[in-house]
Amino acid sequence: LQLVESGGGFVQPGGPLRPPCDASGITLDFPAIGWFPQVPGNDREDVACLRTKDGATWYTGSVKGRFTMSRDAAKLTVYLLMNDLKPEDTAEYYCATAEEYSSSIGCGDELGYWGQGTQVTVSS
Repeated sequence: LQLVESGGGFVQPGGPLRPPCDASGITLDFPAIGWFPQVPGNDREDVACLRTKDGATWYTGSVKGRFTMSRDAAKLTVYLLMNDLKPEDTAEYYCATAEEYSSSIGCGDELGYWGQGTQVTVSS
C-alpha cells in the first residue's frame, strides 16, 4: 500500500508545476491527505491538506494564494497546483494520508501512508 507522487522537476521562478499524488493503491478510507515538502536537514512540513469527505482545503501561510490542492475522485488522485514558484519552495515534495483534518492546522501529526517523493527545484 503506498502513494505515488510524480510531476516534479526544474522550473524558473514564477513558473507553475502541478504534481499529482496517486492514491489508488490505498484501499482503506482516510480522512485527509496532504503535501509535505522537505529540504535536507529539516523536518517535513504540511503546506496543504484536503479533507476527503468534502474536498475542504487548508494551506500554510507561505503558500496561501499560490498553491491549490484538488482531487480527481474517479482517478483517486490529488494534485498540488503550484503557481508563482519561488526558490524557497525548492524541496522534495511528499504526499501522505492523515487521520484528521483541521481548518486551523491542516493534516496534523497522525500520518499514515507516504509516497516516495518528487523533487521540485526552483531556480533561474
